[in-house]
Amino acid sequence: MPTLDDILEHIGEFDKFQKQTFFVLCLLSAAFTPVYVGVVFFGFTPEHRCFSPGVAELSQRCGWSLAEQLNHTVPEWGSHGAAYSSRCSRYEVDWNATGVSCTDPLGSLVGNRSSVPLGPCQDGWVYDYSGTSIVTEFNLVCEDSWKLDLFQSSVNVGFFIGSVIIGYIADRFGRKLCLLITVLINSVSGVLVAFAPSYMWTVIFRLIQGLVSKGGWLTGYVLTAEFVGLSFRRTVGIIYQLAFTVGLLILTAVAYVLPHWRWLQLAVTLPNFFFLLYQWCLPESPRWLITQKQNDKATEVIKRIAKRNKKQLPPSFQNLKSEEDGEKLKPSYLDLVRTPQIRKHTFILMYSWFTSSVLYQGLIMHMGLASGNIYLDFLYSALVEFPAAFILLLTMDRIGRRYPWAVANVMTGGACLVTALVPDTLYWLKMTAACLGRMGITMCYEMVCLVNPELYPTSLRNLGVLICSSMCDIGGIMTPFIVYRLAELWHELPLVLFAGIAFVGGGLVLLLPETKGKTLPETIEDAENMHRYGASSTVPTDQSSFPSWQQSPLVPIHHQKFSWEPDTFWPGQVLSETQHTGEEEVSRGKFIQANTYPEVTVKTT
Repeated sequence: MPTLDDILEHIGEFDKFQKQTFFVLCLLSAAFTPVYVGVVFFGFTPEHRCFSPGVAELSQRCGWSLAEQLNHTVPEWGSHGAAYSSRCSRYEVDWNATGVSCTDPLGSLVGNRSSVPLGPCQDGWVYDYSGTSIVTEFNLVCEDSWKLDLFQSSVNVGFFIGSVIIGYIADRFGRKLCLLITVLINSVSGVLVAFAPSYMWTVIFRLIQGLVSKGGWLTGYVLTAEFVGLSFRRTVGIIYQLAFTVGLLILTAVAYVLPHWRWLQLAVTLPNFFFLLYQWCLPESPRWLITQKQNDKATEVIKRIAKRNKKQLPPSFQNLKSEEDGEKLKPSYLDLVRTPQIRKHTFILMYSWFTSSVLYQGLIMHMGLASGNIYLDFLYSALVEFPAAFILLLTMDRIGRRYPWAVANVMTGGACLVTALVPDTLYWLKMTAACLGRMGITMCYEMVCLVNPELYPTSLRNLGVLICSSMCDIGGIMTPFIVYRLAELWHELPLVLFAGIAFVGGGLVLLLPETKGKTLPETIEDAENMHRYGASSTVPTDQSSFPSWQQSPLVPIHHQKFSWEPDTFWPGQVLSETQHTGEEEVSRGKFIQANTYPEVTVKTT
């Protein structure tokens, strides 16, 4: 019985239909950027100081420059010295008093500058920024600075909860329906964020965006993997993520043109409504339809692909048959840990997602990209992701997934150690190491996105991707605390921790099976057996797949105990959902050719 990959080889693995579908899904990937990292612009915190009544008038009367005004009227910022003005305190004096000197205003008011009392910013703040952000509009500074963290954390909380819900919906009710629902909710909630009347409503609408936006992005990623053939799966996976990087560049340009956060939010949200056209230009995933026993609909989709690609569907492929008989498969969370190999995959992938998130966001925070020109810093951080993608494109077909992934983790860990231990006098070396670290963790991020759907069967693929990637969201919630709290003890301590996390991740990914050249597993059985075989198609389980000289009557074994030697086990015989050494009771109607395969040792007990 041919698999969908076999059919795609005849009607086009990446022809006109797949290219058009892939393009419109890449637009979805680029549109996800403002939700994931838009806080850099929405929550930009400019230089600020307390507003003191009378200072502006006094500065104008005395003809002070901005530097002179700050020197005369703003206290120093604690232990930072005279070069830094205080952001959260002000002099408790009356700047409107008569007879204030322009050369020494504090001396003329209180006599001794060191004895001037300080107080909080009771009248608000002055921001050195021509635009607006949620920080400047809602005064999220000083004692309220934690509210900006809550604004971003709400998105990550939404990502985490949505990973569980959206993953189940996509595997239970279909990729297309899930995608349309997430697009609609994301678009509406994004507009509501732009018109939110208060900070609290902004957080609530932002949380709703988080609930659906990442789930929609990952559902689109799964669709790209399920529409194309085996030989193109790796390429489209990386390019789909490159579309996210292109979104970073577009976001930078739009933010530069629209420095006011409400207008920026509208500008990046309104195009999402066009994705509702997916209802007419995107079909349902044929792989998902097959697992749900909707063979007629799957055949219609396949014929549509063949017609668009101007290819003829062979008559032998007209009728589809599911891999397994019985009721249609329903995804279960327990299926992610029920069998040994999938359980191992799940735990390693969850750690890899966590590592990628913590290091990706943590390195950005530690470098302090927003300390200079926010637009240039953001642009540079986006450009470094392009060589990472090209390196993967050049190596993954030749070497595979595991080894480049492990090397990227080790490179990231080594770069973090070099950045932490090299003295500041070797600035060029620190910056080079920091860029290599960012490139390495970008490669890890792209790799986990690519490999994750390749290790799960069709019925669990979307659920597996979203559940594992939920650890990415937990990492995003934890990263600010890891960076800022540990940096108070030692500025480079977060980098040392990052190095340890990356080294462990590099070792764990080597325990995963290599997926280069393998078809996507269709059943749990296929996923369990991936570690046994090299680059090949799905393992055959019926007699029609065997060479003619090997075909002979099959001996059914029902509820009998048997054992076999795994070293001599013939790959064509799949005896149970899980295979391991020793005796096992077969409770399903599996078959074994006991009289024609000397490679198989069967001991009925």
